[in-house]
Amino acid sequence: MQTHDKTRQRLNPDDRRRMIVEGAVSYFAEVGLGGSTRDLAHRIGITQPLLFKYFATKADLAEAVFESVYLDRLDPSWPTLLCDRAKPVRERLTAFYHAYSDAIFTYEWMRIFMFAGLAGERLNRRYLDHVRDMLLKPAQNEILWEANAAEGAGPDMEDMFNLHGGIVYLGIRRFIYQLPVPADTGPVIDRAIDRFLLHWGVGITRR
Repeated sequence: MQTHDKTRQRLNPDDRRRMIVEGAVSYFAEVGLGGSTRDLAHRIGITQPLLFKYFATKADLAEAVFESVYLDRLDPSWPTLLCDRAKPVRERLTAFYHAYSDAIFTYEWMRIFMFAGLAGERLNRRYLDHVRDMLLKPAQNEILWEANAAEGAGPDMEDMFNLHGGIVYLGIRRFIYQLPVPADTGPVIDRAIDRFLLHWGVGITRR
């Protein structure tokens, strides 16, 4: 125990905070957001008072987990990619969803997202609002533009969430239901996007 205390003292505050957040991500992915801060502190080898020195409340810690698991994995270049009309919309959508699935198809992301949703956590609603405003709305506008669709003739936001949710479900099957999923999900994602675009009258152009 004495050696462990000395190890703690060698960490600067930023490293200590990062260590707590990383430990919390792993812990909550395993047991859900209902897990206790006492058990979390014991698992990562610190005292509960030290944990609360860095995060005054469990809600503050959950916010840090939210940023680490959700927001930090969102590439700020994705809205620009989706709106780049120098490329066909199919090319933009497939590039985005390949990158997005690479970012979120992890044990931690999927399990924390599901646990948070079951618990009614506002963090999930905030994340989905962010996805809608920053990613799905631009994608929807670009599909409408390329299809030259009249207002109301193209996909609405429910349609966009159906496409998005179908792709995310590949990760849910792998990490929540532990069902077999292709090792390379890229072709599956490509076909889902092709079917979606063809339904809305958008031609498929491959390079």
